[in-house]
Amino acid sequence: MTITNELFEAFLRCPTKCFLRAEGAFPSGNVYAEWVRREAELYRVGAARNLMARLSPLTLGPTKGLLNRSDFDSAIWRCAVDSTVQSQNLQSQIHVIERIPLKAPELSSQFVPIRFVRTNRPNNVDNLMLGFDALVLSQTTGHRVDFGRIIHGDEQTSLRIKTSIVSERARETTEKINKILQMGSPPDLVLNRHCPECEFQSRCRQKAIEIDELSLFSGMSPEERDRHRRKGIFSVKQLSYTFRPRRPSKRAVTVAKPHYFALQALAIRENTVYIHGSPQLPAAEASVYLDIEGLSTSGPYYLLGVLIVSEGWEQFHSFWADQRTDEITIFTKFIELVAQLGNFRVFHYGSYDAGALKLVRPKLAEHVRPKMDLLLKRTVNILSVVQAPLLSDLL
Repeated sequence: MTITNELFEAFLRCPTKCFLRAEGAFPSGNVYAEWVRREAELYRVGAARNLMARLSPLTLGPTKGLLNRSDFDSAIWRCAVDSTVQSQNLQSQIHVIERIPLKAPELSSQFVPIRFVRTNRPNNVDNLMLGFDALVLSQTTGHRVDFGRIIHGDEQTSLRIKTSIVSERARETTEKINKILQMGSPPDLVLNRHCPECEFQSRCRQKAIEIDELSLFSGMSPEERDRHRRKGIFSVKQLSYTFRPRRPSKRAVTVAKPHYFALQALAIRENTVYIHGSPQLPAAEASVYLDIEGLSTSGPYYLLGVLIVSEGWEQFHSFWADQRTDEITIFTKFIELVAQLGNFRVFHYGSYDAGALKLVRPKLAEHVRPKMDLLLKRTVNILSVVQAPLLSDLL
């Protein structure tokens, strides 16, 4: 079976997704997955158009077609856009192939794969996708591909990457994909962080609930899950019988505050809420509950949801940024609103919200930054309090 760039990326995200796509399984539907796919495609088209405008009037090669060995051996073009390259059982639709002619006429041209990534910070998956492009391109042309480029983010920054290591890792990954596809049965189901943007999310989650899979605990690391499986613990119910409270060591300088999934499993099995320790939230005259929504960990941010509770009354505010230029405006309005409260605390869930405030701070006007500094000093991550309490109060 031919391993395409779509199957390759699916495997990097989730082996189950790769298998289902290869088998032609019908997607269960996911609006967010469709939005992510559409945004990535819009970014690719726009970035390719901008790249071509910068390279004009260089000669363009074939677009949206299959390139053969002869297309490279006798190439006089400089760029091929959205072209498909195939070698043996590997096939990749490469966003852009740039041809760099060498000065010596007896030497072959150098071909450079270019990939467009919408996020501001390319990750390991993006690097391996470029490595896959380089691997297929090298096998097709018969020449080594020394480097490729990733154009990413709002500023369409160009990142040059040596392909020797990532291409070798891509080749190893294709061997793993071949083994899974030859087995004829899906790999062990494991939910992961990619699930929210996967078209098979509903299908896999329903299956995980039926088999009571340990990966239903999204915070459990793969290493910890494998450790439980080696002990014969494969389900949440089985895990619930393993919880044993332990006294902290008397020699410990600081008392550890671990999160016990076994206790969480016990609470689920017995349908009981356990107060693990004595969590305490700081008191204030006004409590501000903040939720920030953005397109990535580094923005842009488009919504600030704020609930203010003070002296028995509640107020809810929503600050929307319809355009990227509105981002600073909504943060400034939020800061000015909270600064009027006097004695306040800002409560948020997880590190994302505080991280957003810190990233936005340098962009604010000078007179707003002192208010932001005060706000940052009074932020409280609720999850850090309720997820890691002391064990000693259980004993």
